[in-house]
Amino acid sequence: MDQRESTNKKVLFSCAMKGEWGRVIEMYKEDSTFHKARITRSGHTALHIAVSDGKEDVVRQMVDVIKPQQPQEEPIKALRTHNNRNNTALHLAASMGNATMCHIIASVERTLVDDRNADGETPLFLAALHGRKQAFLCLHSIRNPPNTDSPFYVNCRRNDGDTILHSAINGDHFDLALQIIHLYKDLANWVNEKGLSPLHLLASKPCAFKSGSRLGRMETIIYHCMYVEELQPQTLPGAAKHGDSHGYPDNYNTSWNVFKLIRKAVDVVLGKPCEANAEDPEAGAQASSLFPANYRTCCHLIKFFYLVLLIILGKGSDQLRKIYRKKEIHTRSAQIVKQLLHYASSYEYEDDGSHPEEGYSTTLSQDATPATSVKPTTTSTEDKKDEQNPKRGAITETAILVAAKNGVMEIIEKILELFPVAIHDLNEDKKNIVLLAVEHRQPHVYQFLLKKNIYKESLFHQVDKHGNSVLHLAATLRDYKPWLIPGEALQMQWELKWYKFVNEPMPPDFFGRYNLNNETPDDIFSRTHKDLVKSAAEWLNKTSESCSVVAALIATVAFATAATVPGGVKQETGHPTLEYEPGFQLFAISSLVALGFSITAVVMFLSIMTSRFQEQNFNKDLPRKLLVGLTSLFISIASMLVSFCAGHFFVLKDQLHYVALPIYLVTCLPVTLFVLAQFPLYFDLLWATFKHVPQRSYRTS
Repeated sequence: MDQRESTNKKVLFSCAMKGEWGRVIEMYKEDSTFHKARITRSGHTALHIAVSDGKEDVVRQMVDVIKPQQPQEEPIKALRTHNNRNNTALHLAASMGNATMCHIIASVERTLVDDRNADGETPLFLAALHGRKQAFLCLHSIRNPPNTDSPFYVNCRRNDGDTILHSAINGDHFDLALQIIHLYKDLANWVNEKGLSPLHLLASKPCAFKSGSRLGRMETIIYHCMYVEELQPQTLPGAAKHGDSHGYPDNYNTSWNVFKLIRKAVDVVLGKPCEANAEDPEAGAQASSLFPANYRTCCHLIKFFYLVLLIILGKGSDQLRKIYRKKEIHTRSAQIVKQLLHYASSYEYEDDGSHPEEGYSTTLSQDATPATSVKPTTTSTEDKKDEQNPKRGAITETAILVAAKNGVMEIIEKILELFPVAIHDLNEDKKNIVLLAVEHRQPHVYQFLLKKNIYKESLFHQVDKHGNSVLHLAATLRDYKPWLIPGEALQMQWELKWYKFVNEPMPPDFFGRYNLNNETPDDIFSRTHKDLVKSAAEWLNKTSESCSVVAALIATVAFATAATVPGGVKQETGHPTLEYEPGFQLFAISSLVALGFSITAVVMFLSIMTSRFQEQNFNKDLPRKLLVGLTSLFISIASMLVSFCAGHFFVLKDQLHYVALPIYLVTCLPVTLFVLAQFPLYFDLLWATFKHVPQRSYRTS
């Protein structure tokens, strides 16, 4: 590089950094070598920088300067100039989601959409990876003109085998994923180098489904009142998403939803039949069968008032937005599952991607055989086969097994509805859906399978390759805490409840059955829960010690208070001077209650601290003692405060009159804060004690 060229590049760099784009365009017109000049350490050209700055007009002018050159290959080479990561300017525009700049650049030559960076990602792939829907649709329409018989699949995969559909689902861009399924139907069955299909990825996202999400009571009410329509395919760049946007701001869309709800409610009131959703007739039939017309009217009215609230708040507060977003994700993910299984159902249920070199598969079942190849596109059949099936590993679990591990009931129910034979799938350890559900503590899945009595004998009595039955796996504690409850003692209680719950439908001979390591379920339970029992005992000891100190203090004060009579006694009769005052009666009763319950609390906490802490003690004995102790402690604290205020009221009632009550409230505040701090533990203890089936905390497997 000569000195003059180096100086010119520095000038070009300086102008681009300062935003002097008029000068940059002049330099582009004067010397075509600047079109491919890489002027930054990362290898960016001036066009890269203009795209990164979002200068649409500048990018248009720069591309217009590049296009007229002859021969035709030169402008394409200039636009294909890449940085150190092999990203062209079109890659950057796609990552940013700027559909206008994507159209300006890609319309010069549609094969620019196929350029790959260092990771093998095309601009189309990057648009899907970052959830840039409009940029994706723009690039798709340029690469696949309307007269194209079949979409161009070669640019849909990167080096690790992930497709654009994998990336959209991984990033929770479900609206884009639905669009991809509509445009690239064959991708529903493609697997990556690990053998994972899009359905596998969805099955690994329990929080994307309602069955894997936990909502409070108020959140649940709001959740069910929210109105989220299913998306419809969008075919043109810039077109509005049906049910989500009509090309207007959010409050206009909400108004549109209000209008539709009012119309539905009025139709029901007038006795007109509700029309089922044309895209989902099952949903309409189900709604009609579940509730009578007047109940559906109430639901529509609730939705109506909720949407009015959204209009006033501009789509609602932050909490409402979160709940709305959650329901939107749940609706979209369920819709994606239906679409994926719809296209998978056109193939026989026989291939799970465990032999990807033989073709892409439906990814649903074990015992794979070669799958059908897809239709050829503009590339040769051999090229497309190589693009579909790079060298990659094999997945050892089908999608329904992954869903069973993660508790995704929506996927399990839909697969069994379309492919009942999937209930017999096994992984490499010979674990079926029941064994995996029990091993990963999925109560909803286990209860669902229990209801299917037709499979009870064949599924529930199977063992894995190590000879473990469902009881062996229920007794095995894994490394992470599976239950949605705090405290080691409550975790241990729910482990015992889960073990008992799984044991109930099993025949008696299963309880003493040995596995290949010559262990019974009880042996495994004792071995794997040894550390949890130790930590649970320590937790109970610390909790009981701290609470017993408070209970003993209250008992001491209550005893002294009960032996003291406010106002003294009458010398003649020995009766209390204030015995006929209402406050005196309240004082006497509350002090006695405080004494009795504080002693009860002390006894309960002492009995916990002197316990042997055996495994079975954590099921009912210890939790109930802790529950009685905390209940007694709370009652004694409340009674002590009442007795204190009632006894002291005689001193201040004449001087302070009505001011006395606020003073007592402020005085009792510190003790009240202690009680409130213990309430979460108390409610968790109540929940864990009286709930028959434990509740799972969801984490992807």
